[in-house]
Formats: sequence, C-alpha cells, structure tokens
Amino acid sequence: MKKFLKIFLFFFLIIMIFIIFLSTVGIETSKLNTHIQKIVKNLDSEIEIELEKVKIILDPINLKINAKTIGSNLSIGDATIETENIRTNISIDSFLKNDFSIKNIFISSKSVQIKDLISFARKIQNTPELYLLEKKLKKGFLIFDLDLEFDNEGRVKDNFKLTGFIKDTKLEISKRYNFDKINLIFDLNSNSSRFKEIRFDLDNIPITSEKIIIKKINNDFLIEGDLKNKKSLFDKKIFDKFFPKLNFKTINLSSKNEFSFLIRNKFQIKDLKISSKVEFDDFKFKHNFNLKEFFPNIKNEINLSNHIIDLNYDKKNLIIKGNGNLFLQDKKDSIKYKITKNDKNFEFETNLIIEQNPISINLLGFEKKLNSNAIISFKGTYNPDKKIFIKNFSFNEDKNHMSINDLTLDNNLKFQNFKKINLDYLDKDLIENKLILINENEIISIIGTKFNANGLIEDLINGENLERVKIDKKLDLKIKIDKVFLDKDHIVNNLIGKIEFKNNEILNAILNANFSKFKKLKFTVTSNKSEKVTTLYLDEAEPLVKRYKFIKGFRKGSLDFYSLKKGINTISNLKIYDFKLKELPILTKILTLASLQGIADILSGEGITFDEFEMNFSNENKLIKIDEMYAIGPAISILMDGYIERNKLVSLRGSLVPATTINKAIGNIPILGKILVGSKTGEGVFGVSFKIKGPPKNLETTVNPIKTLTPRFITRTLEKIKKY
Repeated sequence: MKKFLKIFLFFFLIIMIFIIFLSTVGIETSKLNTHIQKIVKNLDSEIEIELEKVKIILDPINLKINAKTIGSNLSIGDATIETENIRTNISIDSFLKNDFSIKNIFISSKSVQIKDLISFARKIQNTPELYLLEKKLKKGFLIFDLDLEFDNEGRVKDNFKLTGFIKDTKLEISKRYNFDKINLIFDLNSNSSRFKEIRFDLDNIPITSEKIIIKKINNDFLIEGDLKNKKSLFDKKIFDKFFPKLNFKTINLSSKNEFSFLIRNKFQIKDLKISSKVEFDDFKFKHNFNLKEFFPNIKNEINLSNHIIDLNYDKKNLIIKGNGNLFLQDKKDSIKYKITKNDKNFEFETNLIIEQNPISINLLGFEKKLNSNAIISFKGTYNPDKKIFIKNFSFNEDKNHMSINDLTLDNNLKFQNFKKINLDYLDKDLIENKLILINENEIISIIGTKFNANGLIEDLINGENLERVKIDKKLDLKIKIDKVFLDKDHIVNNLIGKIEFKNNEILNAILNANFSKFKKLKFTVTSNKSEKVTTLYLDEAEPLVKRYKFIKGFRKGSLDFYSLKKGINTISNLKIYDFKLKELPILTKILTLASLQGIADILSGEGITFDEFEMNFSNENKLIKIDEMYAIGPAISILMDGYIERNKLVSLRGSLVPATTINKAIGNIPILGKILVGSKTGEGVFGVSFKIKGPPKNLETTVNPIKTLTPRFITRTLEKIKKY
C-alpha cells in the first residue's frame, strides 16, 4: 500500500509539474496551424498568413488552452500587416479528442502605417469610403488589438472588438480643413465606436477632446462628443475659410464645444446639436457699418476683448448669447446680446453701454457727455426679405431719453417706417427738446413743446444724412410745436402745418410760424402733374443766410424765395431786403484788387449795408445757371451772371461800382457824356469789371477798370432806386 501511494504521489507530482509547466512556459506545436489558417481563409480567401509553431499555454482553472503565435504576417498580394501575436482559446476536452474548433481569435498588431492598413482593407473590400480615406490620409501610425468570435460553422460573429491607438496622423480633408498630429485611443465594436484622449492640430491650433462616440441606431449613426482648445492665436485664414465674407484681422480665443448628430445614408447629417462656449481675448474684424454720424470716432475694425459667447444649436434653432468688452471707437465699451434664429428669421436683443466714447446725432443736435454712461437697448428681428424690424429701441443717458417703437430699416440701415418716437433731451446748445412722433395710417403727427431745428436746417441746406430717410410711399406729416429754435438766437412760436411726401419728395406743404407779433415765417409747396412751386418767406433772414459758410457777419434782412420746377428744370428767384454784411471773401478780394481799399475796410469793419439783393437762377441736374444777380446799397452796387457746376467749376462775371459814382452819374443823366469821359486823366472811372473762374477750392479772380457804365447796369439801378 505504501509502495502504491509513493507511486501515485510520484505520478501526481509529475502531472502537477507538467501542468505548471504547461500553465507557465507552455509548449510549441504545429497542430493548430491548419485551424488558424482555415479561420483566416474564412475571413477572406485571398488572405495569406505566415505561421511558425503555435505556443500553447494551459488554463487549468477555465479548462482551456491558450494558443499564441508570435511574429506572424497577414498579406494580400503586396499588402502586408505585421502582427505582434495571434491568440485563441480552445477547450481541453475538444483538444484531447482532436475534434476541437476555434471559437475566438485575438490579433495584436505591431506599429502599422495607416496607409498600409487601408491598402490591406481595400484588398478585402474596396469601398468608396476607404478609397477617399486613402487619398486624404497623408501619414500616420496605428497599433490595434482585434478580438473575433466564431460560430459553430466558423463564421465571424457580429460582435468583434477593436482597440488601439493612432499616432502622429495627418488628414487633408479639403483645402479648407487640414488636421495634423492626430493622436487618439479607440475602442470599436459592431455597435459603437469610442475615441478618447484625442489630440490634433487644426492649422497649427492644438485641439483636444475627452471623447467622441459613434453609435449605430438602426441604419443611422449617432455621433457625439466634445472639442476644446486653450487660448490660441488663430491664423485669420482659418476663419476666412469658414466665414469668407468677414474680413478678420486677429483672433485669439479658447473654446469648449459639445456636439451630436446623426449620419444617414449617403452621409446626410441630421439632428445636429452644438453647445459651445467661446472666450475671446482679442477678436478683430473689419466692418462696413456706416455709423460715422452717430459714433464720430468709429474705427474701420471692431475689437472684442474679454468676451464670452455661449452658442446652442438644435435642429433649426440657434441661440447665441454674448457679453464682454467692445472697442468700436477709441475707448472701451461693453455689450451684452442675445441672437436667436428660428427657421429663417433672426431675433436679437442687445444692450450697449457707451462709457467714455462720444455719441452724436447731428440731425437732433445731440452730443453725449463724455463722463456719463449711455445705455442703448434694442430688440427686434431680421427676416429673409433683408428688412430689420426693431420692436423697441431706447437710449438713456443721465436725464436724456429717446425711444422708438416698431422701427423698420432696410438692409443698408436706411429708415423705412416706425410707429412712435419719444424725444426728451438736452442738446449741445443746452436747449431742451420735447417731441412725440406718432405714425398712424401713413399720417405722422409731430407734437411737442420745444424743438431745436438747427441741425435739421443745416442738413437740409447741405444735403447730409437725409439719404438715411427713405420714404417710397405717400406719407403725410402734421406738425404742431409750441417753440422751435432756428438757432440759439432765433425762435419761432406756434409752428403749425402739414407736409405731404411721395417717393421721398415733398409734393405739398404749408408751414406757418411767428417770430413775433408782426414777423412771420411761411413755407409752401404746391404740386400738380406738370410743375411744383415752392415759396419761403422770412421776416428774419439771418438764421438761414448765415449758414452759408462764405457769408460772414450777415445781420437783419427779410427773405423772399420763389421756385418753379418742371421736370428736371427749376427756375428760381431769391430776394433779400435791408441787410448788412461784414465779410464776403470774394467781394473783399475784388475790392482790394480794384484799389477800393476804403470800401474793403468798411466791409471788414462795421460792415456794408445793402438795400436789396436779387438773384434769378435755374437748376438742371448739377448745373446752376445765374441769369442775373444784383445787389444795391449805399456803398456799392453789383451786377453779375454766370454758372456753377456743382463741385467742379465756377464761372462768373460782373461789374462793381461804388455808390458815389452811381449817384453822380444818375444825378447828371442829361449831361452823362461829360461825366463818363471826364476832363482830366482818371476822371470818370466808375468801377471795375471782374471775372471769377475755376474749381470751387481754387478760384481765380481778375478785375479791370471800366469807364462806362453799361445801359443794363444803369437801368437796373434806376429800377431799384424808384422803389425807395
């Protein structure tokens, strides 16, 4: 019995040593080569595998044998994949019975060039996706582990697992998008793909991602993940690719982005969702906003700094929220906004705080105080018809308040319509303005207690800023304002009247106001199918005439203007009575050249008085033809004609005669010849003829003495004298 026990223990010890050896060191055999080669052939009949002997290691706990081959190569034609090892598990029972079949196989690769792997895969199944990927892939390496299971008939089950990592890969998707230094870990199976620890460069900008997951849902693929980058100075060319219509200068930003979308057949993207947070340290781009009249120091580029934007996109809905610093002018301002896109319409809501920068509204004569904050708020929509509708607009600065309701602008920010405007502000002349404009059924009622019209009159004369007002339909104005300032020194009371517009033109108008009990203002326009008549009468001409920059020191005077327009031609008559001038550069030059320094000194000193000024002229496009311009006064009289081509050429000629000579000539009409000729050298020189010619900014003036007054000059002088 003892002998038997010793023998048993000996054999048991041998068996245990053998098991331990098989479990640790293992043995090599070629018995499994045929099975492995058969499995590989089942994957694809053209795949060849180079196998040495297979090493098997016992797994006594699970009653399995682990088989492993090292350094095998898989090849199709000239495409080869080097493997680190190939492993499989076999039941001990089936192995002993020699009827075993391999249920799974595990393949680990060496470092493989991705282009070689794609080439290998194309040999198995040449899909358009693989062809495109091969063309776009420029370089890169891959190490992978592939786990396959087989059914009883040796076919691969649809539950594979593929893991590994990609290193130093470069993709050129298009001329717009280049991805370089791609590194990631992947975990793929038949139903999903998971990528993590992703790093790549987009045009030298480092981008990272914690994960990107691809899930198969029926016949679609759900892709979701995140992307982020640290603060980086982006090459403007990147944004030019995405936003070619914007002229970017510099972009320094960081971002965190989450996304998801479905890819359907034919690579159709559906159910796109994006959630992003972008922080701008420096974001500059050029703009074409014509806002100089409101922001006098506006720059050609906008700069966003310390700026945060939250973006959320879901199907057809887009929400953008932003806030931060804004450099629109010289100094920093702040802005907060929200933009929502629903289908084809954009909704926006903005608060802009203007701190140390100026704001001006020339039309209203308003300027913001430099040391006060102005808050501009507006809310509205932008539609596919390229019209901007602002539901509410407000401007608040100290005690100054302005608001507009239901404002419509075109795509060029030109005014089209509104519902109500409230104005309550102190202008730059320290004049209080209080107006309400109400638009009902194409009738605008302007009601107020005070209004400074200085800026409006200036724009009407110079033709500035009015291009922003677009009235392409019939519109009636009803006006009732208690007190209107023509300038700081001239006020009219009880301005009442109406103006009828059509196609951005005044058709009919009548305005009446009082300077005082006996001094009036009246403006009328009367139109019919063929002609339009405009009249203006002012008992005080000074607030209008002095606005012409070449006239200095104009005082007093009354004005009477008449104009008849037929088609593109306009004939006008302007008369000004009983006024004084202190400075008129052209007249001063003529007097100096004519050696009439005494009169020139009077002009620049106390000024020259005129009894009457009259000008008959006509307009056709940009050409003004002066048929006759006549001025008579106690000191001098002037007769002139010619033409002015606006902004191009001035051509005038005329005569100037001192009044003492005129009076002498007229007083001696019966013996005019003696006076005209004279008995001594120099006697009978009545004045000068002159010419003014050249571009407006470079006029040349010449004078010549005259001994003979023209009959026309004498006739016009007599006509004027008879009136007094």
